[in-house]
Amino acid sequence: MVTGERSGWLRTLGIALVIIGLALLIVGVVYFTVPLDKLPSFMGHVANSTRHHKKRGLAAGLAGLVCWVGAAVAFVQSRGR
Repeated sequence: MVTGERSGWLRTLGIALVIIGLALLIVGVVYFTVPLDKLPSFMGHVANSTRHHKKRGLAAGLAGLVCWVGAAVAFVQSRGR
């Protein structure tokens, strides 16, 4: 693989990981702040409940942070070559 092609691919991967990480962090915040009975059905709506999905919020937040770390590595690798 040519160096220019590799750095372009890594930059694209980094941008994708930043966007996915941001979306996961937003989902994590929604899980922590919105009660179960107010969530949309695809996110785990539970009727007549005021609890929150703390484990799902934590998992989404951590996955978002892992994506951001991966994006940082991809950006560093794309500049280093």
